[in-house]
Amino acid sequence: MKRFVLLVALCILAVSTPGCHKETEQDKVKKVITTIQKSAEEKDVKKIINSLSRTYGDPQGYSYDTIKGLLLGYFFRHQKISVYITNLDISVEGASAKAHFQAVLTDRGTSEPAPALLPESLGMYAFDVTFTKESDEWKVASAKWERAAEKGGS
Repeated sequence: MKRFVLLVALCILAVSTPGCHKETEQDKVKKVITTIQKSAEEKDVKKIINSLSRTYGDPQGYSYDTIKGLLLGYFFRHQKISVYITNLDISVEGASAKAHFQAVLTDRGTSEPAPALLPESLGMYAFDVTFTKESDEWKVASAKWERAAEKGGS
């Protein structure tokens, strides 16, 4: 009987151990970013728009309604898009979060090696993204982006 109880206890421990890691708010924000990244590669405007807050507004003058047109134009101009995100830094404070990262946008497939991608690169951009928590979901409230070379030390 002791062996049986020990075996059951070990099974419960083994099953529950992988689930012990609770997803942090930073993990949830990162998941939104990776969803947008994959959606951009799939040219799925609807999924990207679903990641935006209805109150979205950015320094470039885009709103929730106008960002769709920007995406459609970009996707129309480029047959295949790949997105590589680097230097991701996420901070969360209450119901708001900020993410800073660089993204290299290319118009080649993800199976290409990096040296082959860079000559066909659409550009490297620095992003500053603000998130807000709405109904227990993180949504993009605002995004500022500029070509990394144009950012110039500021």
